Amino acid sequence: MISVVSRTFVPYLGYRLADFDYEVHKGRTTTLDFMNKEDLINIESPAKKRIALVAHDNMKSEMLEWAKAHHDVLSQHVLLGTGTTGRLVAEQTGLEVERLRSGPLGGDQQLGARIADREIDILLFFWDPLEPQPHDPDIKALLRIAVVWNIPVACNRASADFLMSSPLVNEIYQRRVPNY
Repeated sequence: MISVVSRTFVPYLGYRLADFDYEVHKGRTTTLDFMNKEDLINIESPAKKRIALVAHDNMKSEMLEWAKAHHDVLSQHVLLGTGTTGRLVAEQTGLEVERLRSGPLGGDQQLGARIADREIDILLFFWDPLEPQPHDPDIKALLRIAVVWNIPVACNRASADFLMSSPLVNEIYQRRVPNY
């Protein structure tokens, strides 16, 4: 018999049991504790962040305007971009951008792998919520892995403005993640 003592809501993961008791034999109970502080580790994001830039077709002009407006801040960091987004940002802003494949051709998955390998610190993904995307599973996987590895994500210009205006963007930052 399992009796729940408490539940904690974890964003994007749903509910987890913080503690629960169960009967083993003859009325004895044992308390198990999931996600102790010992189960979490720090991952250091350097002061010079590695920032991924992604924009769907209908959002590329918004990303370009935003990148031009934040040129000074972006120039202090390492930039990566998927396909056309990376090329356009580099050409129209003069910023150095490492280009990966186009999103539908594996670029989203390349970014996800780099996030899991602790090689990306911030994801700026201007996605189009009103347009169906043929690579939607890849998009969801990229956003999911960003949450799993606890990296800041901005999905529109307003959230990107807030994120990039944070003083933490230019400081060493310790991200807490489960010890997978």
